[in-house]
Amino acid sequence: MIIGMPGITAFAGLYEVNDPPKKGECVFISAASGAVGQLVGQFAKLMDCYVVGSAGSHDKVELLKSKLGFDDAFNYKEEPDLDAALKRYFPDGIDLYFEQVGGKMLDAVLLNMKVHGRITVCGMISQYNLSQPQPFNNLMQILFKRLTIKGFTHRDYHHLYPKFLATVLPYIRQNKIVYVEDIVVGLENGPKALVGLFSGLNFGKQLVRLAH
Repeated sequence: MIIGMPGITAFAGLYEVNDPPKKGECVFISAASGAVGQLVGQFAKLMDCYVVGSAGSHDKVELLKSKLGFDDAFNYKEEPDLDAALKRYFPDGIDLYFEQVGGKMLDAVLLNMKVHGRITVCGMISQYNLSQPQPFNNLMQILFKRLTIKGFTHRDYHHLYPKFLATVLPYIRQNKIVYVEDIVVGLENGPKALVGLFSGLNFGKQLVRLAH
């Protein structure tokens, strides 16, 4: 799946949508252990960035730090004050935020962006099933900090697939990029796996294998 939809999404989101990160810049990725986030973090590390991710369990945090090479990570469910948590990991602010959660996380991130920072919006999973989207309190930060915020979908970037393969395949062959998938066996387990996506039960891309 690394060279499928998650891969082109991560590639385009980091390299094409906003100005790509520069060496030494601070990159934050929410839902970082997911199918896209884990690749974005590894791409950013290959560019010599400082990379921190958020995830929803201790095991996922350890995965980010021990296997996927993030500089640091935290469990957002254990942080009563997300603003304080981000200030702890980014005392000088965030240059680039790869957004996949929305809601309270995005609101806290806005307080911690650097002037002229960039936010790339890939998803907002915390908002998908709400009858009313959560309100934002910190939108004025977009003005104060002159932020660039761009949303995208992988559908706009399929023409870059040859460039993506030329970039990522050498990294895979050199074991500089690893990938984690969550596989359940049996079509009867598909609905449970789908529901688990929205409660953070999966590690990486969720797949259903029909049979061994």
